[in-house]
Amino acid sequence: MGSKKSPKYLEAFKKVDRSKLYPIKDGFDLATSIAFAKFDETVDLAFRLGVDTRHADQMIRGAIVMPAGTGKTVRVLVIASGEKIVEAEKAGADFFGGDDMIAKIQGGWLDFDRIIATPDMMGKIGRVGRVLGPRGLMPNPKLGTVTVDVVKAVKEQKAGKVEYRADKQGIVHIPIGKKSFGREKLLENFRAIVTAIVKAKPASAKGVFMKSLTISTTMGPGVKLDTLDAVTYVGN
Repeated sequence: MGSKKSPKYLEAFKKVDRSKLYPIKDGFDLATSIAFAKFDETVDLAFRLGVDTRHADQMIRGAIVMPAGTGKTVRVLVIASGEKIVEAEKAGADFFGGDDMIAKIQGGWLDFDRIIATPDMMGKIGRVGRVLGPRGLMPNPKLGTVTVDVVKAVKEQKAGKVEYRADKQGIVHIPIGKKSFGREKLLENFRAIVTAIVKAKPASAKGVFMKSLTISTTMGPGVKLDTLDAVTYVGN
């Protein structure tokens, strides 16, 4: 464990049976009950998938609107032109504009969490690609952030749309809410993301697809969940 772990973490860790795969509801209850931070911790899932992301046809990537929201305030920037800027303002975007917004980013401004862009502006946004790309902020049509329907896109982001992507080890990390949500809301979001992950299984993926599934809070230890129970739960 190492000496850097706090006494509270070690106390929480002792309550987790590392050799056990917990049924979904029991695992959720345990993970949230041993959360010890004074702030409202985020509840995260980590999927280890049987995919080789070096192959394009096995990349797992997408975005999903969490039914119960995320508990986070998302600052949305819309980069568009003409009437689409007006639509963005009416839809509740925090920031909106065209060339002026791109110039602000070039000047070092990054006080936003998501960018939604209309297709006609993508060529210009490419100028700040080196700034946005490494931060995961570049608009992407596959994720619904490059679109002419800015009203729908803004509302989805505000409602709790979360992006996910498998890393080089085939692991997908995704937040599903806050500890304060309670079990039912967390399970509502859990059902949505597991359904999306299962549907995203590539035809070329061989062997076991969902190798492991772990739930944890921001500061707490991981609790291993029973993947078979997860798929069964979602199927109900």
